[in-house]
Amino acid sequence: MKKPILLFAVLCTAFLSAQTVTDSMMLNPQKQINAAQRLLSGNYASAVTIGAYGEMLYNQPEGDNGELDVQRLVLLMGYRFNDKAQFVTEIEFEHVEEVFVEQAFVNYNVGSNINLRGGLMLVPMGIVNEFHEPTTFNGTERPAIDNVIVPTTWRELGVGVNGRFDNLSLGYQAYLFNGFKSTVADGEGGISGILKGSNGLRSGRQKGIKSTIDSPNLSTKLDYYGISGLRLGFSSYFGKTQAADDIEEVVGSNIGITMIGLDARYAYQRFTARGQFVHASLSDTEDYNALTGRDLGSALQGWYVEGAFNLLPVSNEQKLFAFARYEKYDTHASTAGSLAKNDAYDRTDVTTGLTYHLAPGVVLKGDYQFRSNALENGDVKDRLNFGIGVWF
Repeated sequence: MKKPILLFAVLCTAFLSAQTVTDSMMLNPQKQINAAQRLLSGNYASAVTIGAYGEMLYNQPEGDNGELDVQRLVLLMGYRFNDKAQFVTEIEFEHVEEVFVEQAFVNYNVGSNINLRGGLMLVPMGIVNEFHEPTTFNGTERPAIDNVIVPTTWRELGVGVNGRFDNLSLGYQAYLFNGFKSTVADGEGGISGILKGSNGLRSGRQKGIKSTIDSPNLSTKLDYYGISGLRLGFSSYFGKTQAADDIEEVVGSNIGITMIGLDARYAYQRFTARGQFVHASLSDTEDYNALTGRDLGSALQGWYVEGAFNLLPVSNEQKLFAFARYEKYDTHASTAGSLAKNDAYDRTDVTTGLTYHLAPGVVLKGDYQFRSNALENGDVKDRLNFGIGVWF
């Protein structure tokens, strides 16, 4: 037993020593890459690449006990078969008790401007769903709209193409994915709804777990980086939800989805900023709610703006950002039929704090969140947060 363990340790050491050092703290949005892009970059001496990212958080709601959590630890692995074909996977451990495959896909480079890709992949919507490594964003927690509007981490099984045209300063992605799951048989002859008003589509993510598919959904994104320091993104997602064979013909079992997103990232010397807007229009929600008894809204919408300033000299390896983010998001932006809007779902967060990049790939975070909703006397607790994040 000892010999296989020793051999595995030696191999891991060799793989790590063969990798070149990359800066996961890259602040220029035009050059910033995510974990999968790093593995695909080819900037490694070995065909096998490994890495990880993770975050440990402390959340203290006002007046309540705090919570300490190893929120996630994600193991990154890639293999380069040749100059054209590569495989990337991410294995995620959540809260020290759940294990998920976050990504697992094959990428084939057809030419200088096009790659074919198939497998379990991230849906390219907004910023954080693709760039959610803890050293790439301010705030201990991800922005709330990237939880209840864009259901980060949103990944599904699919196929598609991606690439970039540097002469046009344009990157593109286009994929066909399976959709969200909307309904299930309840075992008693009835039908239960999975989607709900408080968090929209989030509960319907299939995550590659025996996913059912009736009709594929189209996801696209364009990124423009032709202005120094600026990166602009336009995302879209079109399709409908999926239901099992025995209930998919029932009126109200599925809904249609049209989602668009606009995002911007900017960096100049010690200043960085970002913003995002996402709107999702859902059709047939009146029938869906009548069938399932749920309270799903017919439109979801959210946006935020954020600014940050590095308090340390720009020449320092370490960075200390003071930041503030204003965020509004509503999962009942509109409702259909007799369903009344729930003002508790119309929420506002103001987050301000510090992000200390101790070294490339290590970040310490602390912030305070002023949280409210549009409900009269709405009881939403403000929250103090601290976190440690790593990415290598």
